[in-house]
Amino acid sequence: MKQHDTIAAIATAPGVGGVGIIRISGDRALEICTKLSNKMPKPRLAQYARFVHQGQLIDEGIILYFPNPHSFTGEDVIELQGHGGPVVMNMLLQAVIACGARQAQAGEFSQRAFLNDKIDLVQAEAIADLISSSTEQAAKAAQRSLQGDFSNKVAQILKQLIGLRVWIEAAIDFPEEEIDFLADIAQQQKMQDLHQSLKNLLAQAQQGELLNKGVMIGIVGQPNVGKSSLLNLFTRNETAIVSDIAGTTRDVVKENINIHGIPVLIIDTAGIHITEDKVEQEGIKRAKKILQQADIILQVIDSSQDTEKQKQNLSDLPFSKRKITVYNKADLLTEQQKLDDSEIHISAKTKQGFEELENKILQMINSQGDIESSFSARSRHITQLQKTLENLAIAEYNFLNNQAGELVAEDLRQAQEHLSQVTGDFTSDDLLGEIFSSFCIGK
Repeated sequence: MKQHDTIAAIATAPGVGGVGIIRISGDRALEICTKLSNKMPKPRLAQYARFVHQGQLIDEGIILYFPNPHSFTGEDVIELQGHGGPVVMNMLLQAVIACGARQAQAGEFSQRAFLNDKIDLVQAEAIADLISSSTEQAAKAAQRSLQGDFSNKVAQILKQLIGLRVWIEAAIDFPEEEIDFLADIAQQQKMQDLHQSLKNLLAQAQQGELLNKGVMIGIVGQPNVGKSSLLNLFTRNETAIVSDIAGTTRDVVKENINIHGIPVLIIDTAGIHITEDKVEQEGIKRAKKILQQADIILQVIDSSQDTEKQKQNLSDLPFSKRKITVYNKADLLTEQQKLDDSEIHISAKTKQGFEELENKILQMINSQGDIESSFSARSRHITQLQKTLENLAIAEYNFLNNQAGELVAEDLRQAQEHLSQVTGDFTSDDLLGEIFSSFCIGK
């Protein structure tokens, strides 16, 4: 990628629309605009123009000019706004390229904004997350990351970490002072406070990742307990076939839904039981795999039958840490047993208790933090925060156990390096290429 090139792309979505936009960024953006419009645009002022190339009128519309460095990319940026038909947009883009620009690569506008210090890497990724948001809550979380909520928290912890590291390395460099700096109570407290701040940030990032990628919920249980009926309640549709015949669901059934604005992939699985049917066996095998992958498991029990026996038959399954036991067919009971917080009575037939079940799921998702204030995060961020926490934990152990100061300083250096990779202060070119290649062409 040559950053001194002038790049161009269609910035609006594919298809027919009232308005289409060609975005141009680079040193020759103003020159190209002048060639096509025969006008010298004024900064930040919408101007009417006719777009002409080789004597042929392509379209007419509006020019917007954002001079460097006060633009999205930090370079001269021109937007040509014309009619939003795919043919006329492509004709205009080809004219721009003929005048000296080249087709932008996926994410190249955002990458230039990052390289020119207009945004950090977290904010760049938040742009893509905002565009691909599937729910209102996910969009709000991405917007908070784009506005710098996540980056600011990382910066605060990074400042604490650097301050502690500077103090320790200075103490190592001046041994003539004969001070046992590792026994300093104030610095020990700073180390512990830093550890707690990082743990809190990791929990918030994990919450943000759920909003970004969505929550996977698996529905499991024995045959004929009402798993498919429960799935249909969630989807508000006859998604799964409901039948009294055991083994009707022989494979996993997946549906994307949202629960109070949270994106959810909900999966109905084959009934868990002993069978000689090879197709059912494969379905049960896949159901067990879902158990290990899901963020939340709904264990469905037929409350009109022997509930303890059903739970016993499922007891050796590899359940995830978060599980809700759903006692279905509550409409058939004359008296309901007392349940704990991770259990609930419902009737998939009458919808009794279903709203309470959704609220219980929401509470479980919220257990790592307040969704209303969470920010968008990715698995890359989680990995780097976990590595930072690991190095910091080792440094804290060495610090509190009065080990060699050089070991503490090295652990803090590694922690700082991992934390810096979150916002892109320290990032390899390969990682940048991987991140921005997933963006839209016009972004």
